Formats: sequence, C-alpha cells, structure tokens
Amino acid sequence: MKPLKEFDEFLVIGTVKKQASDKSRAKFLIREAELSFEGLNERIEKISINNKNANSIIKDCYDIFMELVRAKMLLDGYNASGQGAHEAEVSYMKKLNFNNNDIQFANQLRYFRNGMIYYGTILDEEYAKKVVEFLKKIYPKLKSLVQRKTSI
Repeated sequence: MKPLKEFDEFLVIGTVKKQASDKSRAKFLIREAELSFEGLNERIEKISINNKNANSIIKDCYDIFMELVRAKMLLDGYNASGQGAHEAEVSYMKKLNFNNNDIQFANQLRYFRNGMIYYGTILDEEYAKKVVEFLKKIYPKLKSLVQRKTSI
C-alpha cells in the first residue's frame, strides 16, 4: 500500500473540487451514519462478531465513518469524486487533526475494504473487532465536528 497523499494534492489533480457548502446533503449523510451506527451496535450485541459476519461488519464500519468524513467535507465546501475519492476523503482526516495512527488505520481499512469489494478478500473476526473498536473511538469526534457545522 502506497503512502497517503496530502489532501491538497487531490485538489490539484481534480479528485476534490471546492464548492459551496452542501448542508442538506451533509445532514442526510450524518443521519444515515447515526442510524447505521445504532443498527451496527444492535447487531453486534445480538449476534456478536464472528468470521461469518466479519466482512459485513467491516464494510458497515467503513461506510459509517466515511459518511461522516464526507459530511464534514461537504459542510466545508469540498466534494471528492472519481478515482482516488476514498483516498482523498481519508486524507482529509489530516485536516481534521486526527492523529497519524488513526489516519494510517483508516487508510489500511480503505485498502482492505477495496480488496473485499473488488478482489474477494476475506477478513477475519479479529480484524473486524479492531475495526469496530476504531469506529467507536473516532465516531464521537467525527459526530462533534459535523454537529458544530450543522447547528450554525
């Protein structure tokens, strides 16, 4: 896996475009993330994490945190699309002052999720538990960042 580019590089190459803040789309993504987070927690509580549902749980965690990062980008007037969009969104975490370990884990998760979607990679219960732990750690900070911007 190659090192993560700086966010500004994605602006230069056009993967990220500056635009007007899109509060309504951001609010939709925030609500989706909230509902998915609640549903994920219920699922884990009822059936726990195992090797059969590991990929599904990992994908859900990825979607939840990416929806919140995307929402923050939209609130700040950015939109990523096309090849490299997910990488740009992870790179935006640097602008949000996440620590390097969290950014590296998020980038690794992006890479593994891509492997699941496009190459049939199967991940295990142990990694799924780490991903859930990661999501539970960063979720409050992401929620706080987007709520401050949507309450204006």
